[in-house]
Amino acid sequence: MASRLSDVYRLTVTASRSAVVIAIAAIAALHIFKVELSLSWQIAIALIGIALGIPHGAIDHLISIPAHPRKKFITYIMGYVVIAIAAGVAIASWNLIAFDCVLIMSGLHFGFGDAAFINEYRISKESPGEPLWVETLYALPAGFLPVILPLTDSRTTSALERIRHSLIHWSGTSTHALRFVLLLIALLAFAILVLTRRFALAIDIALLAALSTFAPPLLAFATYFGFWHAQRHTARLVPRLPKALNLAEKGAPGRAFLAAVTPGLYAVAGSFALAGVLMAASPKKFSSSLLWSVLVIVWALTVPHMLSTARLDRASLKGTFRPR
Repeated sequence: MASRLSDVYRLTVTASRSAVVIAIAAIAALHIFKVELSLSWQIAIALIGIALGIPHGAIDHLISIPAHPRKKFITYIMGYVVIAIAAGVAIASWNLIAFDCVLIMSGLHFGFGDAAFINEYRISKESPGEPLWVETLYALPAGFLPVILPLTDSRTTSALERIRHSLIHWSGTSTHALRFVLLLIALLAFAILVLTRRFALAIDIALLAALSTFAPPLLAFATYFGFWHAQRHTARLVPRLPKALNLAEKGAPGRAFLAAVTPGLYAVAGSFALAGVLMAASPKKFSSSLLWSVLVIVWALTVPHMLSTARLDRASLKGTFRPR
């Protein structure tokens, strides 16, 4: 079973890296042929990337807690919804402070979630997990490069002006310092990973640094969220969902992956429908753009999602997780 499950993780590694390479190549081609991608097209592509990433966080109730006893399950659902609503209200009401909090939270969630993916991949191959210092060394740049670095790009100003004007000065006067520190951390992590012969992890850091540096900010985050983080988190759902795990054991990694995607597809339509309702009901807070409304919803859901997956991440990082 271990070797069969590892096929799902291997497929996901290949797919996520390929998506980033294709995105970088496409951006390079546009630059070579002097084709400028308009901001409207960037926003449209960002919406697609975010839509592709939504399902991975929409089935926490299926993997975080048993359906019985029913009272405990319902309490979990109610708590999840309350936390998401509270987070959404905070983000919509206190844009700047909430945005900075979301950035920190997202960087940690993405980084350590991807580190947990790596450990689960190793465990599926019956290899020992990485030590905590390696997981941390990988997680910090892996999580914060695609979140923070694009926001320190000079092209971010026009994007934020279009999406939500109040976020333009999100970093105060520390933009250049943040960019320098993050690139330094990434460079040090890359060097140490290469020196310790952890080449696969070093490749990940290099790809994420290239994507976050050269791609327009909206495209960088959309590519990472929809084609990297969401894919890798979805692969982690496979051993936790009986139907998907059964398909993996039968040697069908692609079908196993899709079986972990389909239970969360409802959230795509739900998120965009709710975004439309919010734009109509509260124009002052949500009418600046559809992308802003969708982002508020996704960020709000990320708070309980992160809390729900923290226990799963901890087990995977410690190397104690085993498939059902």
